[in-house]
Amino acid sequence: MTAAPSIAAAVVMLSCIVTAAVALNVTTLPFDDGFCHLFGDDNLVRSPDGRSARLILNRYSGSGFISNDLYDHGFFSASIKLPSDYTAGVVVAFYGVALNCCIDSGFDAELWNSAPQTSNGDIFEKTHDELDFEFLGNTRGREWRIQTNVYGNGSTSRGREERYLLSFDPTVEAHRYSILWTSDFIIFYIDDTPIREVVRSDAMGGDYPSKPMSVYATIWDGSTWATGNGKYKVNYKYAPFVSDFSDLVLRGCRVDPIQQPDSARRCAEANEELLTADFAVMTPKKRAAMRRFRERYMTYSFCYDTNRYPVTFPDCDVIPSEQSRFFEWGETKYPRERRRSRRQIRKPPRAGDPKREADV
Repeated sequence: MTAAPSIAAAVVMLSCIVTAAVALNVTTLPFDDGFCHLFGDDNLVRSPDGRSARLILNRYSGSGFISNDLYDHGFFSASIKLPSDYTAGVVVAFYGVALNCCIDSGFDAELWNSAPQTSNGDIFEKTHDELDFEFLGNTRGREWRIQTNVYGNGSTSRGREERYLLSFDPTVEAHRYSILWTSDFIIFYIDDTPIREVVRSDAMGGDYPSKPMSVYATIWDGSTWATGNGKYKVNYKYAPFVSDFSDLVLRGCRVDPIQQPDSARRCAEANEELLTADFAVMTPKKRAAMRRFRERYMTYSFCYDTNRYPVTFPDCDVIPSEQSRFFEWGETKYPRERRRSRRQIRKPPRAGDPKREADV
């Protein structure tokens, strides 16, 4: 269980000047007020002003940080700048595997199956929940890909994954990536544009994430799957790989994993505040922006992956015009990356691998 903050830390928290993230109208916090070192020794570097952190991957280790507390729903956000040049095999993640303590050494990144996430795998073994932003590196000249995952009750074998390209170069400057997680719906944001909405329904059953989660960020070597299903691996000639995290936001109800019933009652009001916040209201303008993004940049959807899932998920909103743009394995027929002939588009590996890639 996380130790109570010291009086000095509380004074710092109360006296610090928070800054506003203009587009989504939320306030940021200093790194030490919300997070702690997870793994990577000196590969996590705090900024001099204490408001941001740099994660480094080199041939010796990746690195990561984790929230000091568990949260019962919330809005979690960070501005992230990704490594440039050759980044095949590199995985940067925000909102991930939950460890309700701070670890300074001895962490094995190979044990992590995914990353940006929120999760609670250490407390709810085999029934944990996850909400992920995963950033997948690529070979030189190829674009970073982003994957979002929604796992509830240990449902990684029936994962609700989607993958996208971007309208900008995420290595030039930082962009904001956010997850809103409420009792009724989940919204993934890039900057101020919603890119995915998951509405809780009876059809999802226990697959809807509902347990208290921690928040984390990592950079690590995903050579076994991240690029071309492992064909292109991390080349440490281009190390160090550096990702910057700033404008950190943790807005939600902090809970005690031991006293969860009391926390649930106390967090009901906080959840209502989340549901009525500006970033939770899906206006017609926001929905139109989300539809445009998905039409232009979504390259994989579990809803159209009939190869892996012969029976479509009951909570999928299958749109025939959208479905026609995808192959039976869920990959888009019209990738925005370099144009290639049909002969060059390879059929992906066997069904059942949630991390597979049809192309680099």
